[in-house]
Amino acid sequence: MTYKRRTVLFLILLVLFLIATPLTVLYCLGWRFDWNTKSIIQPGVFYFKVWPKNAEVYLDDKFKKKTDLFFSSVLLENLKPKKYNVEIKKDGFYGWQKNLEINKREVTESKNIVLVPKDPKFNLLNKNVEALFFSTNDKKIILKEKTEEGWALKLFEIDKNVKSHLISKKDISQEEVELFGLKFSPDSKKILLEIGLKERINYYLLEIDKIPPVLTSLGSLEKPEEFFLPSPLKKEVVALTISGDDVYYLDDSGFLFKNEARLNLIPYEIKKETKYEITASGSNILLQEEDILYVFDENTKSFQKLFQPIKSFKFSPDSQRLVYANGHEIWVLFLEKKYDQPQKEKGEKLFITRFSEEVGDIFWYTNHYLIFKTNNKIKIAEIDDRDKINIVELAEFKNPEIFWANKKLYVLSEANLYVSEELTP
Repeated sequence: MTYKRRTVLFLILLVLFLIATPLTVLYCLGWRFDWNTKSIIQPGVFYFKVWPKNAEVYLDDKFKKKTDLFFSSVLLENLKPKKYNVEIKKDGFYGWQKNLEINKREVTESKNIVLVPKDPKFNLLNKNVEALFFSTNDKKIILKEKTEEGWALKLFEIDKNVKSHLISKKDISQEEVELFGLKFSPDSKKILLEIGLKERINYYLLEIDKIPPVLTSLGSLEKPEEFFLPSPLKKEVVALTISGDDVYYLDDSGFLFKNEARLNLIPYEIKKETKYEITASGSNILLQEEDILYVFDENTKSFQKLFQPIKSFKFSPDSQRLVYANGHEIWVLFLEKKYDQPQKEKGEKLFITRFSEEVGDIFWYTNHYLIFKTNNKIKIAEIDDRDKINIVELAEFKNPEIFWANKKLYVLSEANLYVSEELTP
């Protein structure tokens, strides 16, 4: 090769190097060339995690990818910064749709998407059911059945899918007997029955872990709410709850206790002839005074008013969120800072939706979805408030009472108890 040719080749390679090097650096820094606008842009990324697996992801009505079969996630890269219409679909499920923004050199994500099945299968579990009661561990259900003699209590063990007879009305008395209440022990092995008999209230202990079940008359109890406590309390109590190994109670002086440790500095004002209830989950404590809901503030060591009028409320399974409703509106309170998108601060309140019809029973479908009823319809709503909140109708029953446990929906309608297939991951 002659000197002249070597020189020309060197200069060509040098020019190519000078051109390719900055382009490579720009590419590594995330810059891309947009052929539509003929300009260099810094793209962004979408990341989605979806249940069930193998769902289809569309951007602006164009199919992009399916979620993978191992992690049920998908990563869409090199996206021009703008707002996209995202739709995630799978046959047999309601779609998930939302307008989400892509910002340069940022990841926009949604890691808790659950697609709701269309027309889920419900099986008839039991007939002639007047009421049902779930155990504290959600593994047992006590069914109150209507019988020719009056009523009977049956035990349904969810894990074993087995139903067994516990007691009948005649096991208590041949006379008129009314069941006013039923309370499980913390270990779900015993239940305390509140019975109306001869115009008196009597209590019975039913040991359901024994074969046959053992029924013991307790007569009248001065403090039935304290029956399952390891030891009697030394104070007069107006409200009490057991959460795990801890006992929370409010005494008649207005002081709140966790076991023997006093939590509030200034006593809460106790009103006469007023109903109080305490609910605790994790480190969160709620007090309901008639139709007013208070939350205990650890910083001020006092109860702060949260909502009025309150109709229903539930802690999320991870105890990081609280859903509450006033009959027509549904709200969520974030009890801990949420770092996933969309981020939320501790103490932030989120309005979910409002219905003209009354909102009835409400539960957490997952830590990021709600399940509730409005009239005869059962609905599911997400709590991701970016763009619109996705709400779908799961099923319809006549005058239903709903109960959510063990990934299944239990529906009591017209004295028939139905159970769904597993609906969540």
